[in-house]
Amino acid sequence: MPLWALVVLVGFAGVTFASHFLFPSVRWFFRRRLERAVARLNERLERPIQPFKLARRYDMIQRLIYDPSVLRAVTEHARAEGIPENVAFERARRYAREIVPSFSANLYFGFAIRVAKVLSQSLYRVRLGHFDETAFRRIDPEATIVFVMNHRSNMDYVLVTWLAAERSALSYAVGEWARVWPLSRMIRAMGAYFIRRRSRGELYRRVLARYVGMATDGGVTQAMFPEGGLSLDGGLQPLKLGLLKYIVEERSPDGRDVVFVPVALNYDRVFEDRLLVAAGESGGRRFPARISVIAGFVLGQVWLLLRGRYHRHGYAAVSFGAPLSLREFQRSEPMSEVRGLARALMARIGAVVPVLPVPLVARALTEAGGALDRETLEARVGAMIAVLPHAHIHLPRDDLGYAARFGLQVLRKRGLVEEHDRQMRIVVGQEAMVAYYARSIAHLFAAAAKNR
Repeated sequence: MPLWALVVLVGFAGVTFASHFLFPSVRWFFRRRLERAVARLNERLERPIQPFKLARRYDMIQRLIYDPSVLRAVTEHARAEGIPENVAFERARRYAREIVPSFSANLYFGFAIRVAKVLSQSLYRVRLGHFDETAFRRIDPEATIVFVMNHRSNMDYVLVTWLAAERSALSYAVGEWARVWPLSRMIRAMGAYFIRRRSRGELYRRVLARYVGMATDGGVTQAMFPEGGLSLDGGLQPLKLGLLKYIVEERSPDGRDVVFVPVALNYDRVFEDRLLVAAGESGGRRFPARISVIAGFVLGQVWLLLRGRYHRHGYAAVSFGAPLSLREFQRSEPMSEVRGLARALMARIGAVVPVLPVPLVARALTEAGGALDRETLEARVGAMIAVLPHAHIHLPRDDLGYAARFGLQVLRKRGLVEEHDRQMRIVVGQEAMVAYYARSIAHLFAAAAKNR
């Protein structure tokens, strides 16, 4: 036998041995270690990680594409497009592979949570606003929890992931921006699932809807933004019903209850603010963010840190509203549609939006026409706080004067406000930026005026 043939034969034998004996044993070994680690982790989590979330990705894809409603959609798609059913089926398989995550408890709790905490605390003074621990503990242990949040910044993911770390692992719906290698693999391993926000194909929507329904029935703790995208003007945005509709309509009628937990976030600085305001003024949602701009910002912050001149970017606060049981809502509002549920959730989110120094100062200046002296500014901030007795207001050091000065300092540092003739004025051309922060709490004053 020639030497090359012997080498090839031995190579094939080695591959066969590894695939039939070695690899399964190695996978079993690591699988057992993972199961023991997850069991220990579940002992300290308030909402244990459900088996659905830990299932093998291949098994989940198979279960999804062979779901009866997906198979019917495949048949209808093939008929409508005039293509063979096997071609339509492969398209559905591709959609499923794109959507289904590959959760890693080690990556999520061993890496992501630590990074989220360090990043959040290095960028902001993070404050947890309202949180009713008693109400949260009263939630049925078998219910599926869905955190519904306003969407101010991409930091929302980071903040809520860290703050919810002691309760459960969150599963987010992530848009096309994150479907870039190697970022996509890491995000998928953290339990997020990808969605095409602009897809209008019925087959794709059916695959996505069934995945959301299966995850809901499986008890997976989810987090979603009912506004569908980042706020372009700083205020609460019109509702998008897609994912919420899937959660409500695709769950089993006799299955788990779904409990929605409203979450509201606010910031003294949103890093994407200029991009968002520019996009809003242009009438679109395209953000001209370039890697060079992001890299320049990061390097600039690192340079400030090395020179000992780095300061955090104000406060970031998160508040949790009263949980809403879907079962109880449907019982009390039997004729209400998904839109009614969405309005109820957004009302609860809006009610607990944190009030921070920069939004307060921005509102005071905007209402005054853009100019105030320091004493009058402080008085106006105090008057605004008095109008909101039930709002979740964060005053640094519990000092009204310091809060006004702090908010003013952040705005001046960013070149949005300047002092001229002892008057604090909005810099010409920066009115939209200051209004962006003022609008984040405008709905609270509208509600207060309505209730008076």
